[in-house]
Amino acid sequence: MKTDKKKIALVDDDLTNLEVGKNILEPVYSVAALDSGRNLFASLEKEKADLILLDIEMPGMNGLEVLKILKAGAAFREIPVIFLTVKDDPGSELEGLSLGAVDYISKPFSPPLLLKRIELHLLLEKRQEELQEYNDHLQEMVREKTRTVLDLQNSVLKNVAACVEFRDEATGEHVEHTLNYLSLLMDEMLETGLYREEISLWDRELTLQSSQLHDVGKIHIRDSILLKPGRLTVEEFEEMKKHTIFGVNIIEKMMRDTPGSSFLEYARIFAGTHHEKWDGSGYPYGLGGRSIPLQGRMMAIADVYDALISPRAYKEPFTHARAVEIIERGKGAQFEPELVDIFMKVEGEFEKLVSLPAC
Repeated sequence: MKTDKKKIALVDDDLTNLEVGKNILEPVYSVAALDSGRNLFASLEKEKADLILLDIEMPGMNGLEVLKILKAGAAFREIPVIFLTVKDDPGSELEGLSLGAVDYISKPFSPPLLLKRIELHLLLEKRQEELQEYNDHLQEMVREKTRTVLDLQNSVLKNVAACVEFRDEATGEHVEHTLNYLSLLMDEMLETGLYREEISLWDRELTLQSSQLHDVGKIHIRDSILLKPGRLTVEEFEEMKKHTIFGVNIIEKMMRDTPGSSFLEYARIFAGTHHEKWDGSGYPYGLGGRSIPLQGRMMAIADVYDALISPRAYKEPFTHARAVEIIERGKGAQFEPELVDIFMKVEGEFEKLVSLPAC
């Protein structure tokens, strides 16, 4: 028969104490009167108690040993335990409290005191459960808010990248391809340990999503240059090179105008440094070596590879093998040597991505 009463497990080897305690408690609680620790565990397996009254001095397994077992496993450790003792022994009481008991009561029982102590600890247990539920709910709200923020961030990145794609129909697939290439490079770098400590500090998803804005500055390049069906003149190429600075300016303005947009820092780095070269001959800043941010050094390989294997108005697409040869030849000049080594380990995966249909 089900009852709404809280269940109290009363454990004492003295049958008189069990009878007395049961008579005190039963008007208020559902009571399981048990004469040993072994019978307590058998009872708990059938039905969990809300509170345990546990005698310290018992033959076989004493109360302290029972408490150690209760607190050692996840199943019963949260049940509050009150020790029952006739001993004027602060040491035993202190040991019981240190093992996890919430209180102790001296025998013979004072019925009002016994009932009030149990009521107090059940109320504390209820408040702790309510607090845990509140904390769980709060954490779920935080997770939901975080998901919303991440969705908003990704939406900003994707929609701004779509604006670039609208201007240059070749850029859309290029944006997606380079994101996938960066993912391959990052995975292999983590696997081999190259810059693992630095990469582990990045937000992987935002880093990859931010890479979509590396060519955002092309929005400011004239159609006559951006869409020219042929090779650019020297003057036109100098103008095209400005898309890196234009991109940085666009992203920095977005950061100033949008509170909480520090996630765009990744995008700013990609936009401003993906055409820098290891030997310092790149643009727009002429950076060299490790003064080029790691994101820019990685994007340099992904960007060049995709440009080589993609058709352009001024050239036919190179084969994968030819693109790999060109990148390997740029080791130590255009590209960081260690990153070229990483690329060479995963170039087969690059080729597989090339063969997949564009989404």
